[in-house]
Amino acid sequence: MTEATFTQHGMWIMETMGAGSAYHMPLTVRFATPPDRERLAAAVTRLVERHPLLARAVEERAGVPHLIPAALRPALDAQPVDGPFDLEKGPLIRFTLAGDRLQVLAHHLVFDGQSKDVLVADLAAFYEGREPGPLPDHEDTQVERVAAKLEDAKAFWAARWREPGEVAVPGSRLRSRRAGEGGVLEFTLEPPELPGLTRFEVVLAALHTLLRSYGNEHVVTAVDLSTRTPAESGRIGAFVNEVPVFSTPSPDASFQDFAAGLRAELRLVYGFREVPVARAVPGTRPHAALAPVSVSYRKAGPEIPGWQVEWLAFNQAVRGALQLQLLDGPAGLVASLRHDPLELPDPGRVAADLQALLARVEADRPLKELAAFHDLAAAAPEASRQAAAEAAPDDPLLAEITAIWEEVLKFSPVEPHDDIFDLGGHSLTITQIIARIRKRLGVEIELDDFFDSPTIAGLVEVMRR
Repeated sequence: MTEATFTQHGMWIMETMGAGSAYHMPLTVRFATPPDRERLAAAVTRLVERHPLLARAVEERAGVPHLIPAALRPALDAQPVDGPFDLEKGPLIRFTLAGDRLQVLAHHLVFDGQSKDVLVADLAAFYEGREPGPLPDHEDTQVERVAAKLEDAKAFWAARWREPGEVAVPGSRLRSRRAGEGGVLEFTLEPPELPGLTRFEVVLAALHTLLRSYGNEHVVTAVDLSTRTPAESGRIGAFVNEVPVFSTPSPDASFQDFAAGLRAELRLVYGFREVPVARAVPGTRPHAALAPVSVSYRKAGPEIPGWQVEWLAFNQAVRGALQLQLLDGPAGLVASLRHDPLELPDPGRVAADLQALLARVEADRPLKELAAFHDLAAAAPEASRQAAAEAAPDDPLLAEITAIWEEVLKFSPVEPHDDIFDLGGHSLTITQIIARIRKRLGVEIELDDFFDSPTIAGLVEVMRR
Protein backbone atom coordinates (compact mmCIF):
# COMPACT_ATOMS: atom_id res chain seq x y z
CA MET A 1 0.00 0.00 0.00
CA THR A 2 1.34 3.41 -0.99
CA GLU A 3 -0.06 6.81 -0.11
CA ALA A 4 -1.10 8.75 -3.20
CA THR A 5 1.01 11.72 -4.21
CA PHE A 6 -0.40 15.22 -3.84
CA THR A 7 -1.12 15.31 -7.58
CA GLN A 8 -2.93 11.97 -7.44
CA HIS A 9 -4.85 13.17 -4.39
CA GLY A 10 -6.17 16.16 -6.33
CA MET A 11 -7.23 13.97 -9.27
CA TRP A 12 -8.94 11.56 -6.88
CA ILE A 13 -10.95 14.39 -5.30
CA MET A 14 -12.15 15.54 -8.72
CA GLU A 15 -12.90 11.99 -9.83
CA THR A 16 -15.00 11.22 -6.78
CA MET A 17 -17.07 14.33 -7.51
CA GLY A 18 -17.83 13.18 -11.06
CA ALA A 19 -15.21 14.05 -13.68
CA GLY A 20 -16.65 11.78 -16.36
CA SER A 21 -13.97 10.83 -18.87
CA ALA A 22 -11.86 13.96 -18.26
CA TYR A 23 -9.08 11.91 -16.63
CA HIS A 24 -9.21 9.10 -19.19
CA MET A 25 -6.12 8.93 -21.38
CA PRO A 26 -6.74 6.97 -24.60
CA LEU A 27 -4.06 5.69 -26.95
CA THR A 28 -4.68 3.89 -30.24
CA VAL A 29 -2.18 1.77 -32.18
CA ARG A 30 -2.96 0.67 -35.71
CA PHE A 31 -0.82 -2.19 -37.02
CA ALA A 32 0.19 -2.55 -40.65
CA THR A 33 -1.00 -6.15 -40.39
CA PRO A 34 -3.15 -7.70 -37.63
CA PRO A 35 -0.84 -8.70 -34.78
CA ASP A 36 -0.49 -12.14 -33.27
CA ARG A 37 -3.03 -12.01 -30.43
CA GLU A 38 -1.20 -14.50 -28.22
CA ARG A 39 2.12 -12.67 -28.55
CA LEU A 40 0.45 -9.33 -27.88
CA ALA A 41 -1.33 -10.69 -24.80
CA ALA A 42 2.00 -11.96 -23.46
CA ALA A 43 3.57 -8.56 -24.17
CA VAL A 44 0.81 -6.83 -22.20
CA THR A 45 1.42 -9.17 -19.26
CA ARG A 46 5.15 -8.43 -19.32
CA LEU A 47 4.43 -4.70 -19.57
CA VAL A 48 2.30 -4.77 -16.41
CA GLU A 49 4.99 -6.77 -14.59
CA ARG A 50 7.54 -4.11 -15.50
CA HIS A 51 5.19 -1.25 -14.46
CA PRO A 52 3.20 -2.57 -11.45
CA LEU A 53 1.49 0.80 -10.95
CA LEU A 54 -0.82 -0.24 -13.80
CA ALA A 55 -2.18 -3.04 -11.61
CA ARG A 56 -3.30 -0.75 -8.80
CA ALA A 57 -6.61 0.49 -7.42
CA VAL A 58 -7.40 3.28 -4.97
CA GLU A 59 -8.57 2.88 -1.40
CA GLU A 60 -9.54 5.71 0.92
CA ARG A 61 -8.14 5.51 4.44
CA ALA A 62 -9.05 8.25 6.89
CA GLY A 63 -9.78 10.60 4.02
CA VAL A 64 -6.48 9.93 2.24
CA PRO A 65 -6.30 7.87 -0.98
CA HIS A 66 -3.82 4.97 -1.07
CA LEU A 67 -2.76 2.79 -4.00
CA ILE A 68 -3.43 -0.91 -3.41
CA PRO A 69 -3.31 -4.04 -5.62
CA ALA A 70 -6.28 -4.18 -7.99
CA ALA A 71 -8.86 -6.94 -7.79
CA LEU A 72 -7.90 -7.93 -11.35
CA ARG A 73 -4.60 -7.55 -13.18
CA PRO A 74 -4.70 -5.75 -16.54
CA ALA A 75 -4.74 -8.11 -19.50
CA LEU A 76 -5.57 -7.95 -23.18
CA ASP A 77 -9.36 -7.79 -23.63
CA ALA A 78 -9.95 -8.39 -19.90
CA GLN A 79 -12.37 -5.44 -19.79
CA PRO A 80 -14.18 -3.29 -22.37
CA VAL A 81 -12.08 -0.26 -23.21
CA ASP A 82 -15.02 2.13 -22.84
CA GLY A 83 -16.90 3.17 -19.72
CA PRO A 84 -15.90 4.57 -16.34
CA PHE A 85 -13.15 3.11 -14.20
CA ASP A 86 -13.94 1.54 -10.85
CA LEU A 87 -11.20 3.21 -8.83
CA GLU A 88 -11.77 1.00 -5.78
CA LYS A 89 -11.43 -2.27 -7.71
CA GLY A 90 -9.15 -1.29 -10.57
CA PRO A 91 -7.19 -1.90 -12.63
CA LEU A 92 -6.64 1.58 -13.99
CA ILE A 93 -5.67 0.59 -17.54
CA ARG A 94 -7.40 -1.48 -20.25
CA PHE A 95 -6.21 -3.11 -23.47
CA THR A 96 -8.56 -4.16 -26.30
CA LEU A 97 -7.57 -5.57 -29.68
CA ALA A 98 -10.01 -5.34 -32.60
CA GLY A 99 -8.53 -6.51 -35.89
CA ASP A 100 -5.53 -4.33 -36.65
CA ARG A 101 -6.26 -1.80 -33.89
CA LEU A 102 -5.15 -1.87 -30.27
CA GLN A 103 -7.05 0.49 -27.97
CA VAL A 104 -5.47 1.43 -24.67
CA LEU A 105 -7.31 3.44 -22.04
CA ALA A 106 -5.51 4.51 -18.86
CA HIS A 107 -6.59 6.63 -15.94
CA HIS A 108 -4.56 9.77 -15.31
CA LEU A 109 -4.03 8.64 -11.70
CA VAL A 110 -1.38 6.21 -13.00
CA PHE A 111 -0.53 7.69 -16.39
CA ASP A 112 0.64 10.86 -18.12
CA GLY A 113 1.69 12.02 -21.57
CA GLN A 114 5.21 10.64 -21.38
CA SER A 115 3.79 7.35 -20.11
CA LYS A 116 2.39 6.88 -23.62
CA ASP A 117 5.94 6.93 -25.00
CA VAL A 118 7.13 4.42 -22.40
CA LEU A 119 4.16 2.11 -22.97
CA VAL A 120 4.59 2.01 -26.74
CA ALA A 121 8.38 1.46 -26.57
CA ASP A 122 8.21 -1.27 -23.91
CA LEU A 123 5.18 -3.02 -25.43
CA ALA A 124 6.89 -3.11 -28.83
CA ALA A 125 10.06 -4.55 -27.27
CA PHE A 126 8.17 -7.32 -25.48
CA TYR A 127 6.11 -8.09 -28.59
CA GLU A 128 9.28 -8.41 -30.66
CA GLY A 129 10.93 -10.62 -28.05
CA ARG A 130 13.37 -7.99 -26.87
CA GLU A 131 14.02 -6.92 -23.30
CA PRO A 132 13.76 -3.18 -22.62
CA GLY A 133 16.72 -1.59 -20.90
CA PRO A 134 16.87 -1.88 -17.11
CA LEU A 135 15.01 0.70 -15.08
CA PRO A 136 17.18 2.84 -12.79
CA ASP A 137 16.84 2.43 -9.05
CA HIS A 138 13.93 4.46 -7.81
CA GLU A 139 12.37 5.31 -4.51
CA ASP A 140 8.98 6.99 -4.48
CA THR A 141 9.96 10.10 -2.53
CA GLN A 142 7.72 12.60 -4.31
CA VAL A 143 5.68 13.35 -1.19
CA GLU A 144 8.89 14.05 0.76
CA ARG A 145 10.31 16.19 -2.06
CA VAL A 146 7.14 18.28 -2.18
CA ALA A 147 7.11 18.67 1.61
CA ALA A 148 10.71 19.91 1.53
CA LYS A 149 9.86 22.59 -1.06
CA LEU A 150 6.50 23.61 0.36
CA GLU A 151 7.55 26.64 2.41
CA ASP A 152 9.62 28.10 -0.43
CA ALA A 153 6.73 27.46 -2.82
CA LYS A 154 4.34 29.31 -0.50
CA ALA A 155 6.63 32.36 -0.54
CA PHE A 156 7.06 32.12 -4.33
CA TRP A 157 3.32 32.01 -5.11
CA ALA A 158 2.43 34.60 -2.46
CA ALA A 159 4.10 37.21 -4.68
CA ARG A 160 2.48 35.97 -7.92
CA TRP A 161 -0.81 34.23 -7.34
CA ARG A 162 -4.11 35.79 -8.25
CA GLU A 163 -7.30 33.82 -8.66
CA PRO A 164 -7.87 33.17 -12.39
CA GLY A 165 -11.00 34.94 -13.55
CA GLU A 166 -13.08 34.75 -16.69
CA VAL A 167 -11.38 35.06 -20.07
CA ALA A 168 -12.87 37.13 -22.88
CA VAL A 169 -12.87 35.56 -26.35
CA PRO A 170 -14.79 36.67 -29.45
CA GLY A 171 -18.49 36.34 -28.71
CA SER A 172 -18.11 34.66 -25.35
CA ARG A 173 -16.42 34.52 -21.96
CA LEU A 174 -14.63 31.46 -20.66
CA ARG A 175 -15.38 30.74 -17.01
CA SER A 176 -15.40 26.98 -16.57
CA ARG A 177 -12.73 25.25 -14.50
CA ARG A 178 -14.73 22.06 -14.12
CA ALA A 179 -14.58 18.76 -15.99
CA GLY A 180 -17.25 17.98 -18.55
CA GLU A 181 -18.08 16.83 -22.04
CA GLY A 182 -16.00 18.54 -24.68
CA GLY A 183 -15.46 19.03 -28.35
CA VAL A 184 -12.20 18.93 -30.26
CA LEU A 185 -10.62 20.74 -33.20
CA GLU A 186 -7.24 19.73 -34.63
CA PHE A 187 -5.06 22.02 -36.72
CA THR A 188 -1.39 22.72 -37.37
CA LEU A 189 0.77 25.59 -36.18
CA GLU A 190 3.96 26.94 -37.70
CA PRO A 191 5.83 28.93 -35.06
CA PRO A 192 8.87 30.82 -36.35
CA GLU A 193 12.31 30.06 -34.98
CA LEU A 194 13.45 32.86 -32.69
CA PRO A 195 16.80 33.06 -30.89
CA GLY A 196 16.79 31.82 -27.32
CA LEU A 197 13.22 30.48 -27.46
CA THR A 198 11.79 27.00 -27.85
CA ARG A 199 8.85 26.28 -30.14
CA PHE A 200 6.62 25.85 -27.09
CA GLU A 201 7.69 29.21 -25.66
CA VAL A 202 6.94 30.95 -28.96
CA VAL A 203 3.45 29.42 -29.08
CA LEU A 204 2.78 30.20 -25.41
CA ALA A 205 3.81 33.84 -25.95
CA ALA A 206 1.59 33.99 -29.04
CA LEU A 207 -1.35 32.57 -27.07
CA HIS A 208 -0.88 35.17 -24.31
CA THR A 209 -0.66 37.89 -26.96
CA LEU A 210 -3.86 36.64 -28.58
CA LEU A 211 -5.73 36.61 -25.28
CA ARG A 212 -4.50 40.15 -24.58
CA SER A 213 -5.76 41.24 -28.00
CA TYR A 214 -9.21 39.92 -27.04
CA GLY A 215 -9.27 42.46 -24.22
CA ASN A 216 -7.76 40.53 -21.29
CA GLU A 217 -5.31 42.97 -19.74
CA HIS A 218 -3.96 40.37 -17.32
CA VAL A 219 -3.50 36.92 -18.81
CA VAL A 220 -3.12 33.58 -17.06
CA THR A 221 -2.86 30.17 -18.62
CA ALA A 222 -2.35 26.90 -16.81
CA VAL A 223 0.60 24.88 -18.11
CA ASP A 224 1.23 21.16 -17.66
CA LEU A 225 4.81 20.48 -16.59
CA SER A 226 6.56 17.17 -16.16
CA THR A 227 7.83 16.46 -12.65
CA ARG A 228 9.94 13.46 -13.65
CA THR A 229 13.37 12.97 -12.18
CA PRO A 230 16.06 11.02 -14.10
CA ALA A 231 15.12 7.91 -12.12
CA GLU A 232 11.50 8.26 -13.28
CA SER A 233 12.22 8.93 -16.96
CA GLY A 234 11.49 5.37 -18.12
CA ARG A 235 8.56 4.69 -15.81
CA ILE A 236 4.83 4.82 -16.27
CA GLY A 237 3.03 7.05 -13.78
CA ALA A 238 1.42 10.43 -13.13
CA PHE A 239 4.55 12.57 -13.07
CA VAL A 240 2.95 15.87 -14.01
CA ASN A 241 1.61 19.01 -12.37
CA GLU A 242 -0.36 22.03 -13.53
CA VAL A 243 1.03 25.49 -12.77
CA PRO A 244 -0.16 28.99 -13.67
CA VAL A 245 1.79 31.37 -15.88
CA PHE A 246 0.79 35.02 -15.49
CA SER A 247 1.57 37.91 -17.81
CA THR A 248 0.54 41.48 -18.58
CA PRO A 249 1.39 41.87 -22.28
CA SER A 250 2.22 45.43 -23.27
CA PRO A 251 1.03 46.30 -26.80
CA ASP A 252 4.21 48.30 -27.36
CA ALA A 253 6.60 45.51 -26.35
CA SER A 254 8.37 43.57 -29.07
CA PHE A 255 7.40 39.94 -29.38
CA GLN A 256 10.98 38.87 -28.65
CA ASP A 257 11.12 40.86 -25.42
CA PHE A 258 7.70 39.70 -24.28
CA ALA A 259 8.44 36.06 -25.05
CA ALA A 260 11.83 36.28 -23.32
CA GLY A 261 10.14 37.64 -20.20
CA LEU A 262 7.60 34.83 -20.31
CA ARG A 263 10.43 32.31 -20.71
CA ALA A 264 12.18 33.76 -17.66
CA GLU A 265 8.96 33.43 -15.64
CA LEU A 266 8.60 29.83 -16.79
CA ARG A 267 12.14 29.07 -15.65
CA LEU A 268 11.28 30.38 -12.18
CA VAL A 269 8.09 28.34 -12.09
CA TYR A 270 10.01 25.19 -13.02
CA GLY A 271 11.72 25.29 -9.65
CA PHE A 272 8.38 24.62 -7.92
CA ARG A 273 6.70 22.46 -10.56
CA GLU A 274 6.30 19.50 -8.18
CA VAL A 275 4.28 21.47 -5.63
CA PRO A 276 0.52 21.64 -6.37
CA VAL A 277 -0.66 25.22 -6.16
CA ALA A 278 -3.54 24.14 -3.90
CA ARG A 279 -0.92 23.11 -1.32
CA ALA A 280 1.13 26.27 -1.62
CA VAL A 281 -1.62 28.92 -1.71
CA PRO A 282 -3.86 28.96 1.38
CA GLY A 283 -7.55 29.09 0.56
CA THR A 284 -7.16 27.97 -3.05
CA ARG A 285 -10.33 26.33 -4.23
CA PRO A 286 -9.58 23.00 -5.94
CA HIS A 287 -10.90 22.68 -9.49
CA ALA A 288 -10.44 20.21 -12.30
CA ALA A 289 -8.55 22.97 -14.15
CA LEU A 290 -6.31 25.59 -12.60
CA ALA A 291 -7.53 28.23 -15.07
CA PRO A 292 -10.19 28.39 -17.82
CA VAL A 293 -7.42 28.21 -20.46
CA SER A 294 -4.61 25.65 -20.29
CA VAL A 295 -1.85 24.46 -22.60
CA SER A 296 0.47 21.46 -22.76
CA TYR A 297 3.32 20.51 -25.05
CA ARG A 298 5.11 17.26 -25.76
CA LYS A 299 7.10 15.65 -28.51
CA ALA A 300 5.73 12.64 -30.33
CA GLY A 301 6.82 9.28 -28.99
CA PRO A 302 8.98 6.64 -30.65
CA GLU A 303 8.33 5.50 -34.20
CA ILE A 304 7.84 1.73 -34.39
CA PRO A 305 7.94 0.14 -37.86
CA GLY A 306 4.49 -1.14 -38.72
CA TRP A 307 2.84 0.69 -35.81
CA GLN A 308 0.82 3.86 -36.38
CA VAL A 309 0.17 5.56 -33.04
CA GLU A 310 -2.57 8.10 -32.43
CA TRP A 311 -0.85 10.14 -29.72
CA LEU A 312 -3.61 12.77 -29.45
CA ALA A 313 -6.60 10.42 -29.20
CA PHE A 314 -9.54 12.38 -27.78
CA ASN A 315 -11.28 11.38 -24.53
CA GLN A 316 -14.55 13.22 -25.35
CA ALA A 317 -14.04 15.60 -22.42
CA VAL A 318 -12.36 18.80 -21.36
CA ARG A 319 -11.03 20.18 -18.10
CA GLY A 320 -11.75 23.89 -18.01
CA ALA A 321 -13.13 25.83 -20.95
CA LEU A 322 -10.22 25.47 -23.37
CA GLN A 323 -7.30 23.03 -23.41
CA LEU A 324 -4.66 23.45 -26.10
CA GLN A 325 -2.62 20.26 -26.41
CA LEU A 326 0.46 20.55 -28.63
CA LEU A 327 2.24 17.56 -30.19
CA ASP A 328 5.56 18.13 -31.95
CA GLY A 329 6.36 15.35 -34.38
CA PRO A 330 7.36 14.41 -37.92
CA ALA A 331 4.18 16.01 -39.29
CA GLY A 332 5.03 19.31 -37.60
CA LEU A 333 3.35 20.94 -34.64
CA VAL A 334 -0.20 19.64 -34.29
CA ALA A 335 -2.64 21.41 -31.98
CA SER A 336 -5.64 19.68 -30.44
CA LEU A 337 -8.03 22.30 -29.09
CA ARG A 338 -10.37 20.65 -26.58
CA HIS A 339 -13.19 22.95 -25.52
CA ASP A 340 -16.46 23.33 -23.67
CA PRO A 341 -18.99 23.84 -26.50
CA LEU A 342 -21.26 25.89 -24.26
CA GLU A 343 -18.52 28.40 -23.46
CA LEU A 344 -16.57 28.32 -26.72
CA PRO A 345 -19.08 27.76 -29.53
CA ASP A 346 -16.60 28.90 -32.22
CA PRO A 347 -13.21 27.24 -31.57
CA GLY A 348 -12.34 27.72 -35.23
CA ARG A 349 -12.10 31.48 -34.71
CA VAL A 350 -9.52 31.07 -31.93
CA ALA A 351 -7.55 28.53 -33.97
CA ALA A 352 -7.50 30.76 -37.05
CA ASP A 353 -6.52 33.82 -35.01
CA LEU A 354 -3.63 31.94 -33.41
CA GLN A 355 -2.41 30.67 -36.78
CA ALA A 356 -2.61 34.15 -38.29
CA LEU A 357 -0.81 35.76 -35.34
CA LEU A 358 2.06 33.26 -35.53
CA ALA A 359 2.38 33.91 -39.25
CA ARG A 360 3.00 37.60 -38.50
CA VAL A 361 5.48 37.09 -35.67
CA GLU A 362 8.86 38.73 -36.08
CA ALA A 363 11.34 39.20 -33.24
CA ASP A 364 11.27 43.03 -33.21
CA ARG A 365 7.63 43.49 -34.16
CA PRO A 366 5.43 45.08 -31.45
CA LEU A 367 2.59 43.00 -30.11
CA LYS A 368 0.02 45.56 -31.27
CA GLU A 369 1.05 44.88 -34.87
CA LEU A 370 0.40 41.15 -34.52
CA ALA A 371 -3.27 41.44 -33.60
CA ALA A 372 -5.90 44.14 -33.18
CA PHE A 373 -6.01 44.91 -29.46
CA HIS A 374 -9.36 45.52 -27.79
CA ASP A 375 -10.37 46.90 -24.42
CA LEU A 376 -13.25 45.39 -22.56
CA ALA A 377 -15.99 47.61 -21.28
CA ALA A 378 -16.37 47.45 -17.56
CA ALA A 379 -18.75 44.63 -16.81
CA ALA A 380 -21.94 45.58 -15.05
CA PRO A 381 -21.97 44.25 -11.53
CA GLU A 382 -24.03 41.12 -11.13
CA ALA A 383 -27.18 41.36 -9.09
CA SER A 384 -26.42 40.29 -5.58
CA ARG A 385 -28.10 37.25 -4.22
CA GLN A 386 -30.07 38.10 -1.11
CA ALA A 387 -32.37 35.20 -0.37
CA ALA A 388 -29.97 33.16 1.75
CA ALA A 389 -28.26 36.23 3.12
CA GLU A 390 -31.54 37.33 4.63
CA ALA A 391 -32.37 33.91 6.06
CA ALA A 392 -33.94 34.13 9.47
CA PRO A 393 -31.94 32.83 12.43
CA ASP A 394 -34.59 30.16 13.04
CA ASP A 395 -34.51 28.90 9.45
CA PRO A 396 -34.38 25.08 9.85
CA LEU A 397 -32.36 24.53 6.66
CA LEU A 398 -29.81 27.15 7.72
CA ALA A 399 -29.59 25.51 11.12
CA GLU A 400 -29.05 22.03 9.64
CA ILE A 401 -26.28 23.18 7.27
CA THR A 402 -24.62 25.12 10.08
CA ALA A 403 -24.63 22.00 12.26
CA ILE A 404 -22.99 19.97 9.50
CA TRP A 405 -20.27 22.58 8.99
CA GLU A 406 -19.53 22.75 12.71
CA GLU A 407 -19.33 18.95 12.94
CA VAL A 408 -16.86 18.67 10.08
CA LEU A 409 -14.79 21.74 11.00
CA LYS A 410 -14.89 20.70 14.68
CA PHE A 411 -15.54 24.15 16.09
CA SER A 412 -18.40 26.60 16.60
CA PRO A 413 -20.00 28.96 16.08
CA VAL A 414 -19.77 29.23 12.29
CA GLU A 415 -21.60 32.28 10.94
CA PRO A 416 -23.75 32.21 7.76
CA HIS A 417 -21.29 34.36 5.79
CA ASP A 418 -18.03 32.77 6.94
CA ASP A 419 -15.99 31.54 3.95
CA ILE A 420 -14.99 27.91 4.43
CA PHE A 421 -11.52 28.54 3.01
CA ASP A 422 -10.94 31.35 5.48
CA LEU A 423 -11.87 28.87 8.21
CA GLY A 424 -9.13 26.48 7.10
CA GLY A 425 -11.32 24.25 4.97
CA HIS A 426 -9.94 22.30 2.02
CA SER A 427 -11.02 19.77 -0.60
CA LEU A 428 -11.42 16.91 1.86
CA THR A 429 -13.47 19.10 4.21
CA ILE A 430 -15.78 20.01 1.34
CA THR A 431 -16.32 16.42 0.24
CA GLN A 432 -17.21 15.47 3.83
CA ILE A 433 -19.79 18.29 4.04
CA ILE A 434 -21.26 17.37 0.66
CA ALA A 435 -21.54 13.72 1.73
CA ARG A 436 -23.39 14.65 4.94
CA ILE A 437 -25.77 16.96 3.08
CA ARG A 438 -26.51 14.13 0.64
CA LYS A 439 -27.10 11.61 3.43
CA ARG A 440 -29.22 13.81 5.71
CA LEU A 441 -31.11 15.99 3.27
CA GLY A 442 -31.06 14.00 0.05
CA VAL A 443 -29.66 16.97 -1.88
CA GLU A 444 -26.69 16.64 -4.22
CA ILE A 445 -24.39 19.66 -4.14
CA GLU A 446 -21.86 19.91 -6.96
CA LEU A 447 -18.27 20.67 -6.07
CA ASP A 448 -18.28 23.72 -8.34
CA ASP A 449 -21.46 24.99 -6.63
CA PHE A 450 -19.58 24.84 -3.35
CA PHE A 451 -16.60 26.75 -4.77
CA ASP A 452 -18.89 29.43 -6.20
CA SER A 453 -20.81 29.73 -2.91
CA PRO A 454 -18.34 28.82 -0.13
CA THR A 455 -20.56 30.05 2.73
CA ILE A 456 -23.48 28.53 4.61
CA ALA A 457 -25.77 31.27 3.30
CA GLY A 458 -24.61 30.64 -0.25
CA LEU A 459 -25.20 26.89 0.03
CA VAL A 460 -28.69 27.46 1.39
CA GLU A 461 -29.48 29.59 -1.64
CA VAL A 462 -28.07 26.98 -4.02
CA MET A 463 -30.16 24.27 -2.39
CA ARG A 464 -33.34 26.34 -2.59
CA ARG A 465 -32.75 27.09 -6.26
